Amino acid sequence: MGDGRVPEGSQQEDLLGTEWETHRPAVFGVAYRLLGSVADAEDVTQDVWLRAAGADLREVDDLRAWLVTVAARRSYDILRSARVRRETYVGPWLPEPLLTGPDAAEPVLVDESVSSAMLLIMEKLSPPERVAFVLHDVFGLEFAGIAEVLDVSAPGARQLASRARRRVAKAKESAPQAPKAERERVLVAFRAAYEAGDLAGLVRLLHPDAVFVTDGGGKVIAARKPIQGAERIAGVMVRLVRQWRPDRIDVVEVGGELALVFRREGRVHSVDTAQITDGLITAYRRVLNPEKHSSVRPSHPAGPPRLPGENAARGACRGVGHTSEAKEP
Repeated sequence: MGDGRVPEGSQQEDLLGTEWETHRPAVFGVAYRLLGSVADAEDVTQDVWLRAAGADLREVDDLRAWLVTVAARRSYDILRSARVRRETYVGPWLPEPLLTGPDAAEPVLVDESVSSAMLLIMEKLSPPERVAFVLHDVFGLEFAGIAEVLDVSAPGARQLASRARRRVAKAKESAPQAPKAERERVLVAFRAAYEAGDLAGLVRLLHPDAVFVTDGGGKVIAARKPIQGAERIAGVMVRLVRQWRPDRIDVVEVGGELALVFRREGRVHSVDTAQITDGLITAYRRVLNPEKHSSVRPSHPAGPPRLPGENAARGACRGVGHTSEAKEP
């Protein structure tokens, strides 16, 4: 299916025009879940558009499944090479934040599988496990189709998904996430304590064994190893706010969870997410790498280029990245 002769131009445009906007969030969503990168997911989405534009879609029974499968196959190729790039990445690697919620520029199907915590769990899966898990458990594809993507048998694809599901469940059980209302309360309190430079207040909100991870990617100054312990983390936070005070700290939705966006002079400095359990922050993750700020709108967004098929009123703002002068630990 999909590689036969191309139908008449107007008919092909009608098919894509009618269906593409409906299925584009799934195309982008599968690529983002597999790659943890907004930029790579955008590239995959454009590749899928071009592939669809050159395919005879009249022969496709389930267009959504076809588009998602094409996206998964391309993402699988990138995912395998990404493992090599991760080995040379400077400092800890964190997923690229994806703005979600009502103000999001990039449409995506939102569930816990786009949260930073879940993407980090899936990062520990092998590429075949990750593909099988995302395609079956998140997007509901049949194992026969997944097997074609991975070049394995259908029972082999089923086994990969089952193994991935067990590993994901075990990881989630070891680090449960608090309900949304509790996370919001803790995050807002953390912001207030941070802005006030309140050392004791920060310590009270952090688990004694909390970990602080910063992703600078070699683009800005950032800690190359995680910092552990409530008092150490709080001390670093207080020192940072004394050295560099943001103009504003916004509470936004990133990857379906609440996050803090630090801004100065209209630019994004960092995007921070937190793992919260029993009212305490167990892991605090700060994305400083300016190349990973593309989906977070600046204070005054400009009109960016759009992918094929996007509505004019939508499109992730590019060019937000910058080299911050803030000094990280």
